[in-house]
Order: sequence, then C-alpha cells, then structure tokens
Amino acid sequence: MKEWWVHVGLICIPLMAVYLHIPPPHLSPALQKWHSAGEVFHFRGREIFYRDSSGALGSSDVIILLHGFPTSSFDWNKIWEPLTQRFHRVIALDFLGFGFSDKPRPHKYSIFEQASVVEALAAHLGLSHQRVNVMSHDYGDTVALELLYRSDQNRTGHLTFNSLCLSNGGLFPETHYPRLLQRLLKDSSFLAPVLTRLTNYMLFQKGIGDVFGPYTQPTDAEFWDMWTGLRHNDGNLVLDSILQYINQRLKHRERWVGALTSTFVPQSWTLSCLACERKPRSPSVILSSGGSAHDLRTPGPGQPSSPVHSSLPEAGPEVHHHHSGRTHQSLPSAGGSHRLPQCIFQFHSLFLKRY
Repeated sequence: MKEWWVHVGLICIPLMAVYLHIPPPHLSPALQKWHSAGEVFHFRGREIFYRDSSGALGSSDVIILLHGFPTSSFDWNKIWEPLTQRFHRVIALDFLGFGFSDKPRPHKYSIFEQASVVEALAAHLGLSHQRVNVMSHDYGDTVALELLYRSDQNRTGHLTFNSLCLSNGGLFPETHYPRLLQRLLKDSSFLAPVLTRLTNYMLFQKGIGDVFGPYTQPTDAEFWDMWTGLRHNDGNLVLDSILQYINQRLKHRERWVGALTSTFVPQSWTLSCLACERKPRSPSVILSSGGSAHDLRTPGPGQPSSPVHSSLPEAGPEVHHHHSGRTHQSLPSAGGSHRLPQCIFQFHSLFLKRY
C-alpha cells in the first residue's frame, strides 16, 4: 500500500508542477502588430508600454486612453484608427502590472501609483502643460479620478484636463459587488498565491464572458488575446495585488467621488448603473445607463441603439439618456452655461463594434 501511494505521488507531483507553470501563449498576429507599434518608457526602474499615434491634421486635441481590469491598452484597438481621424494625438498605455508593461512581484500595486505612471508618461511625451482629453474604462476610471483630484483639489497634478469621459466603472464603491474569485483574491492572503496559479483560460473566459451582453460576446480569438495579454510576463500571478484597488476605492471614496462631484472639468459618462447622492458641479452628459462593465459595443438584434452610437446633438448641462429601460436619478449640473466640448460627442462614431 505504501508503495502505491509513493508511485501516485511521483506521478502527480511533476504533473502538478507542469500545470502550474504552463508557459504563456504566443502572441496572435493582432497582438504582435499592436506590440510592435508601441514603445516603452521607464517609470521608477520599470518598463511601461505605450502607444502614441499622430492623427488628424489641423487639430491640436490630444486624447489619453486608460484601460480596464484585467486587460490592457489593446482594449482600444478597434477604435484606434477612428480616434486618430478625430484627434491630433491618440495615446494609450498598459498600466504597471498589465499587458506588455512590467509586472513586478511582490509589489504593492495602487491607484495612486498608476496615476503617477500616467503623469510620468505625459511628462515623457511633453504634455505636462497641455490640456488633454482623458477617456477611461473600468479600472481606468478610478485612475482618472485620482488624476482629477490631483489636478482640481490639491493642485499638485501634472495633467491638465480638457475633458473627461468615464465609461462603465465602479465609480461608487457601495454599489460595486465583486465576483467571488475577486473577493477571495483581494481578501484571502493565504489562498491568493494558490488561486492565481490555478487561474486558467476556462475560468478566465467564463468570468469575462459573464460581464458582456448576450449579443456582444467576444469571439474565441478575442478571448484568447485578452488571456494572452494577462499571461504575458506571468500577469496572472499579480492579480491578487492589483485587486487591492477594490479596497482602495472604498477607503478613498470621499477623495475620488468628491473629485468627480466637485470638478468643473466637462464630463461624459457611460454607465451600467448609476447611483449618486451628490450632484456634479461641471456639465455632465450620461451617454448610456445600460450594458455591462465591458459592454461598449454595437447593440444586437432587438436592442435599442445606445446613445454612444447615436448622433448626439450639442448639449447643455443637462442631457440624460436611458438605455436599459431602468429609471436612474438624473444628475442636473450646477456648472452654469458651459457646454461639453465637441470631442465628447464624436465618440458616437467611434464605438463601432469594439468586439
């Protein structure tokens, strides 16, 4: 009997070792093209990947794109060319711990550090004193709010906002409900190292697929590209550290929600769910109140057209579109007669089937 268990152990141990150290998948042609078009700069000794494309002639507008969790700047690939037709410069980066950027471990990842990464990139590109448009998604929304706080509240920021477009992020932590795996990773220090190594493509595909709408599911190739970006440089092993941002959102709620509701920077929001008890001071447009955390694509059969895809008229301080049939609290602005810059309304032609 003893010999039997020994043999089983000798077989299982190397098999488990192989499973837990599966090499990352090879880059698809699309990811290779994206990577080869980018560059890196150094932030505190770490390499940060970014793309910077020149676009529309006769325009001085610059837009910086901040991606979500757990993906990368590649999220923007299908609207990259349309953006370059509208803006003079289109810039996107992979946050530290994401995509093609370095993924140090152990490391205490934080929203504050990611905001400093964005400021360092702006300085690297000579944009510290230029007004920029920022568009963010999901995780990137909280980074954008920290940048906004630095710019508006304590005047220490190195980024000057022209406009801000927030899309489908957990802006209000009390209305955000993390998935079970996310809760385990962010709160269970003894389980996290095991869970990050056990994370595999099937679990990833199921988790990401659940946040897409029924008519907007990514293709297998697109799921695989997301997974490849995550696995690059063993990114799955830093998920628990990065997920601390959920706790940071709660801890620093007043700082970030306060920045959102008190700024005079023109904003537009695309939200899956809105719950806000305070009114923003700046002109605000809610472009959409339906969909999911990653759902920024063309609606499917029988679905109402999202305002993001509609031709939006020039709006004053109060424009509130409903997409899902739910009723949400309207957010009238106290920003006076300011109007949102037209760059915001051009997005209707840019969110064309991201997936």
